Amino acid sequence: MAQTEPGPAAHTPGVYLLFAHEPYYPGPGTQEINTTVVAADSLLHPQVRQPDGARIHDLLTQGRQPGEIIPLSTLTHELGGGADWPTVGDWESVTTDLLQLVRDGDCDALSLGLSEIARALVCTGPHSHVRAYDAAAGDFVVYGASERAAVLDEVGVCLTGIATEQPFWPGDSLLPPLVGRRA
Repeated sequence: MAQTEPGPAAHTPGVYLLFAHEPYYPGPGTQEINTTVVAADSLLHPQVRQPDGARIHDLLTQGRQPGEIIPLSTLTHELGGGADWPTVGDWESVTTDLLQLVRDGDCDALSLGLSEIARALVCTGPHSHVRAYDAAAGDFVVYGASERAAVLDEVGVCLTGIATEQPFWPGDSLLPPLVGRRA
């Protein structure tokens, strides 16, 4: 019996990208926004650097669970600690373009003002640790995978509350996703 090559993995719908960025304040008296969550399909928006956005979309949506929130740092971890980003695309330009889409109202997003520790946890890989000095105790506190998972769970609760009312709009005139693995 001949073995067949596995076909391309299907894109998982309803996946989200979480990325940190330079903080900004959307208006007077508002909370700092330093992290944003967008629907993975927003990466297919024509105002996002292409084909980089489509390649990141392909990586982001392969083998995931619907509703999963994937931090950019997880993709970096999966890409050999970032060594393989050049084969996928310029994530910095893509996230800059995504943030501009969000700020212009050209796609839906969950804009967050995460605490310093929570932001650090989502900016590190899934198995990394963040050390913070606790001045009151006079010692360091180490945060790891379980605290990172708790932050992502909290973000997920916020996202579910919003997305249940109405699915996230990724924007208009989206490009088609890549077929198969990264092109």
